[in-house]
Amino acid sequence: MFALPKAALPLFRSVAGACVLPTAKRFLTLMCGAILATGRRTITNLLRAVRGLAPGHPSSYHRVFSRRRWSLWPLAHGLADLILRHWVPEGSVALAGDDTVDEHRGAHVYGKGRHRDPVRSTHSYTAYRWGHKWVVLAILVRFPFANRPWALPVLVALYRSREWNQQHRRQHRTPAQLLRRLVAVLVHWFPHRHFTLTGDGGYGSHEMARFAHRHRRRLTLVSRFVPDAQLFTPPPVIAGKRPAHRPRTKGEKLPTPEATVAATEPADRTTWNVSWYGGGRRDIEVVTGTGNWYRSGEGLVPLRWVFVRDQTGTHREDYLFSTDPEMATAPVVETYTGRWSIETTLQEMRAYLGLETTRGWKEATVLRLAPCLFGLFSVVAVWYDLLPVRARAAGRVEWPGKVETTFSDAITAVRRWLWVNWVFANHGYGAAFSKLSRPFQEALLSALAPPA
Repeated sequence: MFALPKAALPLFRSVAGACVLPTAKRFLTLMCGAILATGRRTITNLLRAVRGLAPGHPSSYHRVFSRRRWSLWPLAHGLADLILRHWVPEGSVALAGDDTVDEHRGAHVYGKGRHRDPVRSTHSYTAYRWGHKWVVLAILVRFPFANRPWALPVLVALYRSREWNQQHRRQHRTPAQLLRRLVAVLVHWFPHRHFTLTGDGGYGSHEMARFAHRHRRRLTLVSRFVPDAQLFTPPPVIAGKRPAHRPRTKGEKLPTPEATVAATEPADRTTWNVSWYGGGRRDIEVVTGTGNWYRSGEGLVPLRWVFVRDQTGTHREDYLFSTDPEMATAPVVETYTGRWSIETTLQEMRAYLGLETTRGWKEATVLRLAPCLFGLFSVVAVWYDLLPVRARAAGRVEWPGKVETTFSDAITAVRRWLWVNWVFANHGYGAAFSKLSRPFQEALLSALAPPA
């Protein structure tokens, strides 16, 4: 008989609106199996993890991703709405965007291409990986059990290489353009919220800045800046009659950020103590200014740029910008360094949720399975926060120097809770398990719910 833990029902209510009831039951069973399983996240391995709790023939579960008619958009909308209502109820919503390459073997895998691997590549050597490149948009949430924000993925898009698009006669879109589309969807879903998007240098283009400026009441972009950017004053205001010649599109040229920094004496630079990558704090020197970023044929974008120098010398000098010229200097730096949480999320997706272990190759399977794993990271995080305090503490492992909860703690606690309140309860072993001695219960659950 199909049954889910009561605490899981609020997280999965949107599934009912995305597909018919039989498909929804199988989808939820596979998602719970993806949490309980270790190793590869293939459909067969997920069914092994929930053996006896999966009604119907096993082949019907393979068809959930490859043939059944359902959409990911209601699932993403429901997950984003849940996160914003319960964990970010007010204020500007912090977003982080990035991309990652999911290696996938096979000659006939849909959307597969050769992509640059940013982890193994250097300035003098470029490493490539064959697989899928996913553009991820995540909401940054500060949980009470963590010192740094967690990046919870809510929307994912598959990037297809230029060669693949030419071969299949499709319009090519860069990762920045795909992220812009995802942000536009989120802004459309929540018309009364303001968003602050953070991306690395690949998403700090003039095109993205112009998009944020057009929606400046609802969206602010913070990203890396180019030191030699062309900055100008606004064009002069024309009063009176319409001039005979074409009006100017920009004003007087301003010094580039690089030239401004070179002309600023070290004694004139401002010192700040700001939150840094990974949740720590750092003393920095900054030089800041405002201007209008210009690119021929694309117009002006008002912004504030910030030069950052780490006083400890362990981090390279950097240039950042915000499309909100009124944004203070310290928030610009802290907003950008807060995006490091999405890098941690992508690493933990591989370590604990088997991101690179799926084996689907059809179009529908590729476009559904990996995005569901990204959403599962968010589900595990919010589910962990909803667990009782005692259940959360049961999955935590301590070591010298550890100061906060990690995702391995979260998924271990959720797995333990699922084993006791779902697997044992539905098999009729809940009462028998409760009669076991506490040391034997801990030994059994540690074997059933390892962190990886």
